[in-house]
Order: sequence, then C-alpha cells, then structure tokens
Amino acid sequence: MTYLFVAAVALVASGLTLYSGFGLGTLLLPAFALFMPVEQAVAMTAVVHLLNSLFKLALVGKRADWKVVLRFGLPAIVASLLGAWVLTLLSGADSPPRGPSAVKVVIGVVLLVFAVAELVPYLRKLEFGPKWMPLGGVLSGFFGGLAGMQGAVRSAFLARAGLTPQAFVATGVVIACLIDVSRLGVYSQRLLAVRESLDFWLLAVAVLAAFAGVLLGTWVLKKLTVNTLRTVVGVLLCVVALGLITGVL
Repeated sequence: MTYLFVAAVALVASGLTLYSGFGLGTLLLPAFALFMPVEQAVAMTAVVHLLNSLFKLALVGKRADWKVVLRFGLPAIVASLLGAWVLTLLSGADSPPRGPSAVKVVIGVVLLVFAVAELVPYLRKLEFGPKWMPLGGVLSGFFGGLAGMQGAVRSAFLARAGLTPQAFVATGVVIACLIDVSRLGVYSQRLLAVRESLDFWLLAVAVLAAFAGVLLGTWVLKKLTVNTLRTVVGVLLCVVALGLITGVL
C-alpha cells in the first residue's frame, strides 16, 4: 500500500508540474513523511526531484529557448540565494504551526493575479517581452529561496513570454535544473546524514513513477494549443494560489 500510494502521488504530481512548475516536491514530501521520519522524507524527495528534473531535461531540453533561459535563469539563481539568506534571518521568529504564513499569502496573491490574467481573454493579449524576463527571474528565484515556491512564479511569467507549448515546458525544465543544481550541496548533506536508513526500493518506485508522469505529461503536451496551455496554467495557478492563501499548501 505504501508503494502504491507514493507511486500514485509521484505520477500525478510529476505530470502536473510540467505545466504548473510546482507540485512534485510539495506533494511528494508529505507522502513520504507519512511512512518515515521527516529527515528521510526530505532527502528522498530531493533525490526524486533532482532525477526527475534531469530526466525532463534529457527528454525535452533541446526545445528550450536559451535566450529566455539566460535572461530568466541567471537572475533566478542569484535571487534564490538572497531569498535563502532572508529565510535565515526570519528563521528565529515564531511561526504559526498551522494555517498560512505571511510569505505564502503574498505569493498566493501574486499567483492569483497571474492566474486571472491567464483566464481573462482580454488580458491574454498582454505578454512579457524579453526585458521583463530578468524581473521574472528575480521574483521566481527570491520566492524559491524564501519559501520553495519558484516554479509557479516561473510558469506565470513563461506562459506570457510568447513561447510555444513545447518551448514553454522545455525552458521551464532547464531553469528548474539550474536551480536544482545550485541547491545540490544542501541535497548531498541531507542524503549523507540519513543514507543508511533510506528505503531505496521505495525511492526507486517514486523515481520511476515520476518518470512515467513526465512521459504522460509530454504526450498530453503534443495535443495542446497555446491558448489551451495558458488556460491549463491559469487553472493550476489558481489552485496553487488558493492553497497558499488558505494554508493548505
């Protein structure tokens, strides 16, 4: 039952994250944590997330728009370090054990604005040109370092960058890999700390299920038009935004 539950979560979350840029780590971590100590759950989630990003990179990376990658990804990496530093400053403050934090509410409101813009036909005509990509990278990276929410903000900007559905997904995948690699040091420390107690069979099942989710998501991608993609992104952003504002995520 454990293997089936974790595999189902990894499959669905991996497929959705192609479009939302958000979901695999957020859903998989609590799934792992149901069956093991949280330190092990964090380490196993990190492994699945990184390997899944590399798998997606090998599968669709060649379709990435490298100009957008550089304009968006490099500022995102720098800003993620700043966000992580701010998080260390805030780490001493008391936070509510349940319910939304101030940071998540702010991110949720920002995403809700983007989501509405994706779903209102008139506002769909507005696009973020190349000059806006560094700003998107800064916002995505900062929120990623501060609260681990970089993927959804990234998708909100890339959905309005005039990319094809294939380039949208591939560009997001490359940027996500850059962020993951920049955090590799943290991942390796967690793994070394709990390596002897990891359930490698469960880890393998989660990785394979996540790979299957990517394959399923890319198959669906071939059938999407730009407008359909933006609708899908808008709906997923709404779900994420409301989840953050209400404290569910």
